Order: sequence, then C-alpha cells, then structure tokens
Amino acid sequence: MKQIICWLLALMLSQPLPAQRIQPAAERFSSYLHLLKGKRVAIFANQTSVISDRIHLVDTLSKQGIHIIKIFAPEHGFRGTADAGEKVDNSIDPATGIRVISLYGKNRKATAADLADVDILVFDIQDVGCRFYTFISSLEEFMESAIQARLPLVILDRPNPNGFYVDGPVLEKPFRSFVGMQPVPVVYGMTIGEYAKMLAGEKWLDSSLHGALATFSLTVIPCGNYTHKSKYVLPVKPSPNLPDMSAIYWYPSTCFFEGTALSEGRGTDHPFQVFGHPSLPKNLFAFTPVSRDGAKDPKLKNQLCYGWDISSDPQKALAAINNRLQLKYLLQAYQLFPQKDSFFLGKPGAPPSGYFFNKLAGNASLMDQVKNGASEATIRESWQPALNRFKAIRKKYLLYPDFE
Repeated sequence: MKQIICWLLALMLSQPLPAQRIQPAAERFSSYLHLLKGKRVAIFANQTSVISDRIHLVDTLSKQGIHIIKIFAPEHGFRGTADAGEKVDNSIDPATGIRVISLYGKNRKATAADLADVDILVFDIQDVGCRFYTFISSLEEFMESAIQARLPLVILDRPNPNGFYVDGPVLEKPFRSFVGMQPVPVVYGMTIGEYAKMLAGEKWLDSSLHGALATFSLTVIPCGNYTHKSKYVLPVKPSPNLPDMSAIYWYPSTCFFEGTALSEGRGTDHPFQVFGHPSLPKNLFAFTPVSRDGAKDPKLKNQLCYGWDISSDPQKALAAINNRLQLKYLLQAYQLFPQKDSFFLGKPGAPPSGYFFNKLAGNASLMDQVKNGASEATIRESWQPALNRFKAIRKKYLLYPDFE
C-alpha cells in the first residue's frame, strides 16, 4: 500500500494539471508542504479529505514524512459514518494508528490540553456551501482554538459545490446556534477558505479574541482552476445523507423539512429528495423510511408516508433549482398538511428561538410567512435588503472570480 501511494503521489506531481480540472488545495503540495515539514501537525479532517484517486490526505502526508500527531473530527466522525447529530467519541484511527479527537462529542472545541504538543494546525474538510451544514461552525470554533493557543492555522481550500449563487434568509442573532452561527444567508456562495477570511476580517469570532487577531497566522491555500461559476462534482459523499450531487443541490431547499413533522427522506434511497408524512393525501408519492447506515432512527421510521419524490440526475436538479432557494415544496406541504398547528416541530408556547425550523431559517419571519400564506415572491422580496448587505461583505473576501 505504501509503495502504491508513493507511486501515485509521484505521478501526480510529475504530470501537468489538465487545463480545466479543478484542483483542491490539498493536491497542491508545493504550496504548503514546506509549512508542515519538521512540525508537529494536528489536522481537522474527515472522509472528504482526499486527493486524486481518493487517497486520504492523512495517509499521503504521513508517507511524505509529515509528523501528524493527532486528528480532529467533525460531525459524522473522521470516517464519516455517524448519523447526523450523533455524538462521536475519541478514538484511535485503525488505518493510521493516530489518535482521533472528536469535536462533535464531549467537546466542540479543541482544548488547551489537546493543543499543548502541537506546532501547527491544518483544516481540510469538504463543505457544501449551506449555512446549516455544521462544518463551517466547526471551522469557526477551530479558528478560535487556534487563536487562543497562538498556533498558526493552514486551511486547504476546497471548491464549494453550491458556490455559484447566494440566496435565502440571512441569520438574525437571536437564532444563532450550531446550525447557524453568523449573519449569512442559507446559501452564501463562498469556499471554506473565503469564509474563514470573512470570519477573521469581520471580527465575527469570539469578541474576547479580537485583540489577538492581529498576530493570528491564517494561511489559505487556494484551489486551482476554480471560479464561482464552476460546477464542482464531489469525489466522495460529504456525509451519510448527502449521497450524490442531486442531494447536495437540493439540500439547501429541502433541509427545512427537518424542522417540520415531515420526513426529509432520511432512511430512504434519496434523502433530501424524498419528503412527506402519513397524513398527506394518499395520491402523492408513497415511501417508508427505514433504519439504515447513516439513518439508524429516521423520522417516521417504518411509517408509510405520502409526499414528493424530486430525485433526478444532477443536471435536471440544477435546472430545477435554477440558482435559487426553492420554497414551493415547503409551501405546498404546509397547505396540504391537515393539522397546521403541528406542522412545525416545537413545544406549544415555546419562544420563536425554541423552534428548530427557525434556527434553520435564521429568523422567525419565514415560519410566519408560511403560516400566513405568503407567496414565494413576497417571501423572496423580504430577503433582499439583508442579502444585498451580505453580498457587499462577501465581495471583500473572495479568492476566485465571482459568478456575477
């Protein structure tokens, strides 16, 4: 195995990059290996941290003589097999023997003890460009740990598969949570490296750390041949319930169903492309969520549901989305749902911030608009002032040509 990895790495370094192939920063060894040599390295990584031919970056760096002393892992774990929201324990990675510290279990931040024997930190995680996908929240807390420990941080940037548009409600401060920590829209159109630069530049990190930002060493290694017009196809699935590009394209629009009584398709072949409920009209698409890897206990498990199946090939999904957050299925589902007072999950009398749907939306307005029968056009118009303010901020931190 060692000989195969070394041979493939040598081949990659010796071959010119095809003019149109998008190159994640992890593959651009000459841009960052010199920063790591001779250092005790801790890397934040998961199953998406791969280079060409799906070889894991941790394996490759180790073969290159980089001294990786520990791995930090986000939601779903280092190998990406845990359910959404499932707490993950620390472990030893059987493939490498390196200690894995979960930052989605007992702690969400690397502690001072975790970092005491570290010289430099590396972050290499594939994001999907959606605010409630928790990897950008993990990035933010990892940056804060780096600043507190006075450690340099190297971010190996990766393309954003939903980086070709910006849309959705902008998060309001009362609805801040791990599924939305900053005033950005649902689809923010930035790579993970650009987002990190914005966090630091706008001083959106913990206010107690602002004084240390001046000396914080943040290095973003950019991708090759990427622009915000690119349609990047992920080489591996980023999490158990985003199994293909169609699911990734639909996810920003259909994840709202997680905050409702409806199944969002976990426990089916097409999560986030199949959604419904037993009480919806029986002439709709029928499906039954079941326990499976990545969805051990899905919502409405073993119950016959009726709803929608919008699964298709990625090109049809792109055409249907048309560079916009799609609300039509959410609005239709609410209109057809017989028990309106139980459509949104939450305890009766709970404050607006107590509803998970509002944390996904980032405000209480969208829920009210749905309840009051507002049209999609009216809802979209209400987003524009905050979207325009965000777009002006976003422009300052872009590392790649924009889509507009």
